[in-house]
Amino acid sequence: MTEPLSLRIGAFAAGFGPHRLTAEEARLARRALLDTLACALGGLREEPTARALRYARAVSGPGVARVWGTSERLGLEQAAFVNAVGGHVLDYDDVATPLRGHPSVAMLPALVALAEAEGLGLQALAAAYVVGFEVMGRIGEAIGDEHYAKGWHATASIGLLGTTAACASLLRLPARATADAIGLAVAQAAGCRENFGTDAKSFQAGHANRAALQAVLLAREGFGASPAVLEGPRGYGALYGAGEDLARALEGIGEAPRLLTRAGLEVKKYPMCYATHRALDGLLDLKAETGIGLGEVAAVEVEGSHRAFAPLLHDRPRTGLEAKFSLPYAVAAALADGRVTLASFEDAAVRRPEIQAFLPLVTKREADGPLNPRYAEITVRLRDGRTLRRRVEALRGGAALPLSEADLVAKLADCLAHAGIAADAERVAAAILGPADRPLAEVLALLAPVRAAAE
Repeated sequence: MTEPLSLRIGAFAAGFGPHRLTAEEARLARRALLDTLACALGGLREEPTARALRYARAVSGPGVARVWGTSERLGLEQAAFVNAVGGHVLDYDDVATPLRGHPSVAMLPALVALAEAEGLGLQALAAAYVVGFEVMGRIGEAIGDEHYAKGWHATASIGLLGTTAACASLLRLPARATADAIGLAVAQAAGCRENFGTDAKSFQAGHANRAALQAVLLAREGFGASPAVLEGPRGYGALYGAGEDLARALEGIGEAPRLLTRAGLEVKKYPMCYATHRALDGLLDLKAETGIGLGEVAAVEVEGSHRAFAPLLHDRPRTGLEAKFSLPYAVAAALADGRVTLASFEDAAVRRPEIQAFLPLVTKREADGPLNPRYAEITVRLRDGRTLRRRVEALRGGAALPLSEADLVAKLADCLAHAGIAADAERVAAAILGPADRPLAEVLALLAPVRAAAE
């Protein structure tokens, strides 16, 4: 009899721990934690986070897991929900190509809440992160392209499965209980791209964390689910996929080298949708080399690989959230300001008359062929008749050109300043990236308590 796929995942999650973690996996997982904390702290004062916190207080009351950057504690599920909303609202959090989504914000808020409550440290967290990345990445590699094209928000709809496996591994659940948790996660898997540019996008990331915790904690109590929930005729693959072979995708799961080191993480330099970043890299380089400004440009054309621009739903944005999913706005802001920062997404910055007038001058086109390898080719036509071109393949912040440790510290410092949090970015980074296996509670205590966002 063929082993159910949920049990295959369960056996991997139950058998993996810090003893199997490679040094490179630990390094990448800790960098992911630092970046995710930075993004969540930067998003702490944003209105969607404040709304999420007011809701969480109403349904949770005091608990055991911290709202990052504050002295407030909520129940596990609600703390993870709030921290994930804050971590995703700026759209500054990391990306993984196999998932076609954001792996770290989909699982680290839940993992950190669990580790804090259980008194666990950075190495246990890193091992669980590797499990979650492996599961969501392998499923994403199998079904992600068509799944995403159909309209699913893979961060939530696929990421939830990896987060569930990660949380089960952190709690050392046996394989059967982990399989049940996967089934309970499938019962909650959701999230659509129509919500991009609204509060609901960050809600979907929060839901993935909260739902994973609920699935794992229920499974620990003996709550059951179908073992064939992934491959069955009415299961996840049939409903969320397009006939892909999940069994083949999960063959040898957990064998080295694992997906985290093979695929790597893509850490964002700019606080907006990753589908704009190659164009931004090339355009900002052209601006630095030539000094061109908004008024000198007659038109900009950007070509990308097939479906590369699928998340970019807003060609004429009027709000900061919409602008995060707008290639025309990315181009206009880069040309006007010479940078794209957190301040670029204030509503007033988006509504500048010169920016709004420029948006129709930007067009995008997707080439035929595969999604990968990805590229962006930028053509800038100037009013004096000149044409400038730049092609970008390797992306700053991607696995081939990773951000330096100094870049990560600077990003954390910028996010802390954006939220008005008086914490020492270098000290926090040293605690996370250093060799010591610090308890998560100790790391979170380094973030100076402030009054919570909704107070």
